[in-house]
Amino acid sequence: MTDRITAPEATGRELQQDAALRPKSFDDSDFIGQPQTKEGLRILIQAARQREESVDHVLISGPPGLGKTTLAYIIAREMGAKIHVTSGPAIERPGDLAATLNSLAQGDVLFIDEIHRLGKPVEEILYPAMEDGQLDLVVGQGSGGVRTYRIGLPPFTLIGATTRLGLLSAPLRDRFGVIYRLDFYNEEECARIVRRSASLLEIEMDEEGCLDIARRARGTARVCNRLLRRVRDYAQVEGDGVITGEIARTALATLAVDARGLDDMDRRILDTIVSKFDGGPVGLSTLGASLSEDPTTLEDYHEPYLLQLGFIARTPRGRVATRLAYEHLGLEPPAADRGQPALL
Repeated sequence: MTDRITAPEATGRELQQDAALRPKSFDDSDFIGQPQTKEGLRILIQAARQREESVDHVLISGPPGLGKTTLAYIIAREMGAKIHVTSGPAIERPGDLAATLNSLAQGDVLFIDEIHRLGKPVEEILYPAMEDGQLDLVVGQGSGGVRTYRIGLPPFTLIGATTRLGLLSAPLRDRFGVIYRLDFYNEEECARIVRRSASLLEIEMDEEGCLDIARRARGTARVCNRLLRRVRDYAQVEGDGVITGEIARTALATLAVDARGLDDMDRRILDTIVSKFDGGPVGLSTLGASLSEDPTTLEDYHEPYLLQLGFIARTPRGRVATRLAYEHLGLEPPAADRGQPALL
């Protein structure tokens, strides 16, 4: 009898694969790309180790899927430190963060993903903790019944990750010792990521298949791995298990991923701006309502890649479809836009 994999088990296996694919070091054969960030962190860590101190607080920004969480784990690993992982939305009350800070041992790393989503009262707990190594607790209510206690914290490293650097308050941002921004990966780097992941997952693949996946990966490491697994599934069911160029292109077409890496929602965004709003400008909230999609998702996930490709432009009045967007959709740009290289 054939074993059947239930949905929770399949999900668990993919999570295990994600953990297996996560780079463990700054080595170029392991963590591919982001050379300036890696070199800066390597020097930062080496200097801290020579002084036998904790690494200064680190803030990492950039679009989703580029390796912010992975870098946090590598920093902790390089320092031989224990890492505590949480996220901004998960810390609802100041007491939650105070309890986490109070549980840290010397040299520990606290990683807060989506740190821009911390509430203001919660955020203020971090100020003295980051700057003075102190935890301020307020006990009691009403006049005469309020007492403030200051608790010393062991040296620790806070690593914050954010997709929205502009939403961080200046007092919090200024307390980080270093700030790094991760950039999208180029096609060559995406191809190296796909090859590395295929090797770890023991997937047989030719060079053409590798490049076809890399071109459609949106310059994002996470998407490289996701597309690789889905193409592997297609190759296993519809082919002989080997990912060739033909297999990759057919599999990606079934996923509605086009030659530039745009998915169905990306194309709907462009089509909506062009057909419903005459190419724009259109506000993000209006665009989200037209697409029945959360504006935050549009801004955080879809828009960065469309901006990178030059398919849309931000203006003070809203988003505008560029000439390149019209050409990608197979449409003629408005007469006033012909001859313009990329924008209006």
